[in-house]
Amino acid sequence: MQHIDAETTGVVARPAELAGLRHAAGGLELGRPRRVHTPLVGPYVSPFRGRGLDFDEVRAYQSGDDVRHIDWRVTARSGRVHSKVFHEERDRPLWLLLDAGPGMHFGTRTAFKSVAAARAAALLAWAALRAGDPLGAIARSAEGLAEIPAGGGQRHLMRVLASLARATEPAAERSTPALPEAAGATAAPAMPEALRRLQRRVRSGSRVFVLSDFYDFDDSWRSPLSELGRRCDLTCVLVYDRLESEPPPPGRYRVSDGRDAIALATGGRRWREAWCERFEARQRALVDCCRSHRIELLPLRTDADTVESLAAAHHPRRAASARRTR
Repeated sequence: MQHIDAETTGVVARPAELAGLRHAAGGLELGRPRRVHTPLVGPYVSPFRGRGLDFDEVRAYQSGDDVRHIDWRVTARSGRVHSKVFHEERDRPLWLLLDAGPGMHFGTRTAFKSVAAARAAALLAWAALRAGDPLGAIARSAEGLAEIPAGGGQRHLMRVLASLARATEPAAERSTPALPEAAGATAAPAMPEALRRLQRRVRSGSRVFVLSDFYDFDDSWRSPLSELGRRCDLTCVLVYDRLESEPPPPGRYRVSDGRDAIALATGGRRWREAWCERFEARQRALVDCCRSHRIELLPLRTDADTVESLAAAHHPRRAASARRTR
């Protein structure tokens, strides 16, 4: 098993760390089943009709109906042959779009945004495996887009976790060759391009999670997000650091990007208000977009409990109860 370096915990996500989240994902659910539109067989109800386990209705016999599904009681009462009709069970693929671009390599508490997003994506991936859902992923990093096509099984999930973990590594630390799925990747594309790539891959009715800080969110995001929201069950996970929403106390702070260092002087009340307003304005724009296109928006702070934050999306009362008992 890969060794997890304590010095890089929270800075870089390692495959072993993401694999270790299997048990933490045990109580995580991906939401209530909904009708989906895909030809694959699986555990979710779809509008397609045929042989399945979910009874739908009894109707007059039609040419081509399976004689084994004739309802003899209704036939005897009505004097006309009637058949039972069932909804087939269908697969509901889960797709993850992880944003681990340069701006996501930032954090002041617990973990970088890129790592917090990778951990959340790993929990969702484990939940998909437990539910028997196909899993696909696209990871955006400084190297470009790495795509893992939708598939099933634990070996496939491990490939997804490896891709997510590798996306969180600074380019200078990447000594391993690119994954086959990432072959041909070039410079990191903008997130709208990654969304359009995802849009071309997903089937209607899929469950989709986009994990990003949405820092450069603008009108170019709206079209691909609205199209994904129209065809899929889409959740945007807004990953942010507390320092982005709450400015530090007045003073002088030394900050570094790993190469250069500068002294940052924080101001008084007006400066602090302007700091908060910039974050809130970006958040409002994203909230308005999601609300207008019926997209679920889930905030995830880097120092928050990731399982609890994800559970709040579908079980807000249970999450609130857990917070009160801590």
